[in-house]
Amino acid sequence: MKKNQGDVIGSSTSLIERFVIKLNAEFVLNDLGSLNFFLGIEAIRDTTGIHLCQKKYVRDLLSKQGMLKCKSVSIPITPKAIQESTSSYLSDPHEYRVLVGALQYLSITRPDITYVINVASQHMQCPTANDFSALKRILRCLVATPNHGIHIRPCSRLQLSIFSNSDCSGCPLTRRSTSGFCSFLGSNLISWSSKKQPTVARSSIEAEYRSIATAAAEVTWLQFLLRDLQVQLPAALIAYCDNTSATYLAYNHVMHSRSKHIAIDYHFVREKVALGDLTVLHVLTHKQLADVFTKPLSTSKFHFAISNLFLSIPTQLEGGCKPHKSLSPALSAQQSHTKDQETNSPQ
Repeated sequence: MKKNQGDVIGSSTSLIERFVIKLNAEFVLNDLGSLNFFLGIEAIRDTTGIHLCQKKYVRDLLSKQGMLKCKSVSIPITPKAIQESTSSYLSDPHEYRVLVGALQYLSITRPDITYVINVASQHMQCPTANDFSALKRILRCLVATPNHGIHIRPCSRLQLSIFSNSDCSGCPLTRRSTSGFCSFLGSNLISWSSKKQPTVARSSIEAEYRSIATAAAEVTWLQFLLRDLQVQLPAALIAYCDNTSATYLAYNHVMHSRSKHIAIDYHFVREKVALGDLTVLHVLTHKQLADVFTKPLSTSKFHFAISNLFLSIPTQLEGGCKPHKSLSPALSAQQSHTKDQETNSPQ
């Protein structure tokens, strides 16, 4: 007999209970109570919110690779790691592909490995010994942080915002750039991405602007989803970019020669801005949280970005740390721009 497992989410406990009673009238149900474990993801509640992690999944993965007690590292990839590999190809790439797939599933709750998994996925066809060593480094990073995950906490203002960024010609083989974004609903990280751009950018402005377009599409979809869930958003969507020229391009109604070849992205973002659906604001480079999704970072920059994404562990877990007390990066950026948004936004 096949059994299906499902979860019910709602804004009211009484509403959920009535829904379960109606389901039970039609189907044979086994109510397991509050969600604790689902599809390899643990949900741990504390006084500050809900912590989502894959601790058991990580330990099972490390055990399978014989790396439970190996020496750990603090970052999953080093700044010098992105270069053309000169080592020999693996005779059998099957193990490499299986490990990449396993780590991709782990990135559901671990945005800190999203970029390096994106890089590893680009070598699935013909991985080299160096590529496999890079995968092993990710596992060594997980040894010290099996409990890390996403922390979701209550927030008073449900502003939907997104940080967008890009490197410039970062791939040593194709010279394509990598787009990255991380979106927030209030103070909570809800989606993130690291993806190589489909074409070569002719300038850093073009690479950054394409990233803004990708981010705008993401928050637009999230807005539609939240409306279906009857979540009311208080204001226009906000996109943060650390490239001043790309930010101004979103407000410029004139098509320049340097931007005419990116017309589709240009008109999509410009239309969103003109309709008042999207506000594009500049953020200082050292506060750009999407950096971690576009390039390898130094140890200090990596941990700054991860701590501000609320990648943490609850206090009751062994080796836990105190909840992050600083203001959410999204809310902090919003507040810092509140006073000068009207006067400094490009026209």
